[in-house]
Amino acid sequence: MSSSYDFLTNFMAGGVSGAIAKTCTAPIERVKLLIQTQDVNPKIMSGEVTRYNGIVDCFRRVSEEQGFKAFWRGNLTNVIRYFPTQAFNFAFKDSIKDFFPKADKQTQFGKFFLTNLISGGLAGAGSLLLVYPLDYARTRLASDVGSGNRQFKGLSDCIKQTIKSTGIVGLYNGIGISIISIIPYRGAYFGLFDTLGGYNPYQKSENSLFRAASTFLCAQVSAISAGYVSYPFDTVRRRLQMQSEKPVSEWHYKSISHCFSKITKEEGLTALFKGAGANALRTVGAALVLVFYSEITYLFSIRK
Repeated sequence: MSSSYDFLTNFMAGGVSGAIAKTCTAPIERVKLLIQTQDVNPKIMSGEVTRYNGIVDCFRRVSEEQGFKAFWRGNLTNVIRYFPTQAFNFAFKDSIKDFFPKADKQTQFGKFFLTNLISGGLAGAGSLLLVYPLDYARTRLASDVGSGNRQFKGLSDCIKQTIKSTGIVGLYNGIGISIISIIPYRGAYFGLFDTLGGYNPYQKSENSLFRAASTFLCAQVSAISAGYVSYPFDTVRRRLQMQSEKPVSEWHYKSISHCFSKITKEEGLTALFKGAGANALRTVGAALVLVFYSEITYLFSIRK
């Protein structure tokens, strides 16, 4: 009963935290995706829409050309995707961690850190497999640019068009690189946070300000570190997703390795980090997820 209760608590706390944080940081998320995918965006490649010259220019033009509400374009899909993603992430993480022998953080730091790293990475991979089509749809909807006719009318239309063009396999374009990237990302994200949290003297403080502030600091360090570790993989993943509704013969990238080599050869190594500045801002949202989750589970624990 206790383990089922804990699983459900972690599931709901993770899902609610993720939905709130994603909605708060949706404008940053959209700008990051637009900059990251503009080199393979059909409207930008054809000259119909001018390229974005950095974060500030992108924020300004989206507001002027598409309206303020456009910053939340694709957010409903993102929340629908993110709720179960984070719910399963947190629920799986602690369940997976229970399979490992307990490690004393004072005398067995290496084992303690490695357990956190592996459980976080495996939780991320398992969650991704369950919600990947929604992640694909979110990328396509958020990358829809311009103020004229939109390419997709919504979530269901995006999925229908992709299946009609390339079959259901199109919804999983980039799944390989996604799993490769999510393991180090979630591993570092959860692993660093759980490890830093283990040494946080205010983690269970009755002073809510000290508790939340110290948790946010640990969360922000974890989120930024995880973001930069996995960002090149994320860029490749987004590029592969951007071509999914096209016939296979028109794909720019034939595989994960081909995408890596083509980007670095034609655009330079730094192209793998396009949008990383906006992504660093976006980590505030990732950090808030951990803070909200910690606060919700703390409230549940003292009322148990």
